[in-house]
Amino acid sequence: MTTIMPQNELTRKAIAWICEKQQDGQDGELNALIQEAAARFNLSPKDVEFLQRFYKDKQD
Repeated sequence: MTTIMPQNELTRKAIAWICEKQQDGQDGELNALIQEAAARFNLSPKDVEFLQRFYKDKQD
């Protein structure tokens, strides 16, 4: 049986996954990680924009 998760939970999981990849030293290009997370967690374009803003603000 498949469990349906609220969209914001998927975004949180994507952030955690990206952070994990960065800590493992697999941080390549951040945009590539965001795109991979979008595919892996089935994020909407709006969620991808949120992730891009989140990491841009985090770097500033």
